Amino acid sequence: MRSFLQYSDGRYYFSSAKAKIEKKWARSLDHYLVNYPMQTTFPGITSLSRQALLFISCLVLFEFTVYIGNDMIQPGMLAVVTNFNADVKWVPTSMTAYLAGGAFLQWLLGPLSDRRGRLPVMLAGVLFFIVTCLAILLVTSIEQFMVMRFLQGIGLCFIGAVGYATIQESFEEKTCIKITALMANAALIAPLFGPLAGAVLIQLISWHWMFVIFAGAAAIAFIGLWYAMPETASLQGTPLSFSVMWHDYKQVISNYRFLCGALAIGFGSLPLLTWIAQSPIILIKDEGLTTFKCGVLQIPVFSALIMGSLALAHLADKKSIFQLLTFGAFPIIVGLLLAATAVFYSSYTYLWMTFGLSLYAFGVGLTNAGLYRLTLFSSKVSKGTVSATAGMFSMLIFTLGIELSKLAYQWSNAGAFNLFNLFSGLCWLSLVVIFKKLS
Repeated sequence: MRSFLQYSDGRYYFSSAKAKIEKKWARSLDHYLVNYPMQTTFPGITSLSRQALLFISCLVLFEFTVYIGNDMIQPGMLAVVTNFNADVKWVPTSMTAYLAGGAFLQWLLGPLSDRRGRLPVMLAGVLFFIVTCLAILLVTSIEQFMVMRFLQGIGLCFIGAVGYATIQESFEEKTCIKITALMANAALIAPLFGPLAGAVLIQLISWHWMFVIFAGAAAIAFIGLWYAMPETASLQGTPLSFSVMWHDYKQVISNYRFLCGALAIGFGSLPLLTWIAQSPIILIKDEGLTTFKCGVLQIPVFSALIMGSLALAHLADKKSIFQLLTFGAFPIIVGLLLAATAVFYSSYTYLWMTFGLSLYAFGVGLTNAGLYRLTLFSSKVSKGTVSATAGMFSMLIFTLGIELSKLAYQWSNAGAFNLFNLFSGLCWLSLVVIFKKLS
């Protein structure tokens, strides 16, 4: 059917004359898309074939590799700065550069994959990540290292703007939320496993070998995606016009409900990212813990995140998304409040911080996939563009937030750092309340 249907300006047109029954089917499809914009672009898949499972698995593998490309190297950053005779202030900057790369091309990749196809754009992104992982082996200064970290971070753009857009378009809502939650569990092994693995490996091998491992894992994902990734682009074959892109982005950004959802996603996850970036300084440099113990203290935080995602997958059929957001709000705020107040009454501040952030992480796992789904389908614009816009907002919040949290910690140690995270949680809560009122 797609061989003779073309999509343009929100409607379907025939490239050649066809039977009346085919025209009737196309009008029905057009009616479906106009009157039910909260559904997927095509009728969603409710069961998983082997090809679908292979696609999901390889997308998760690439996502895991890109995430662990950040989480696994962070405990080893002290060794990296020592290798280059650089100041310790470069340690959190590595993560900032990585996330900045993740925001760099989101604006282009979403519309590009809408029109040129999800598969070729995704494969190009995986290949680019492999090349940059190998190229970092040649750097000779900390500045060159940070440039390569920025380029590696571009791999993050392809996950949200292309990969997750394909997932959202391929499956119906309930199935999609379950898949997204379970995919998050696999992807979240990266921040759970990464710091601990990085702490162990940096004692055994040079940090250079970590990037060889990342390149090898991404190569396996490339092969699987080549064979199994479906093509769901709704505007494939239409020209890529910057004026049309600007119109689409303007339409997305002028949607206040989308803005609240996209900003909430960013602020909701920010304390987790600031903890990953700053914990080597807090735990190793200032608290005097070993690199291994620093990795161990990540386990309760990210285990709680996984438990929250599992709870979401279990409750998705029984509760509405807004009910799940309400359930998740309590542990998010209480956990961040506990971490923020711990500095005033305990000499073991870092342990209470870990406990509070673990409680917060459970709430994030319970709410994030559902909020992302609602945000993505709050706009009628093609999902590659919407997903890219949401990703840009998130990466902008992450990049600025990590640097601000670093300044807060330098200003007043753990107290200011935890208050900054609590502020992020309160921003999330306010935006979710407004998002719900606009629904």
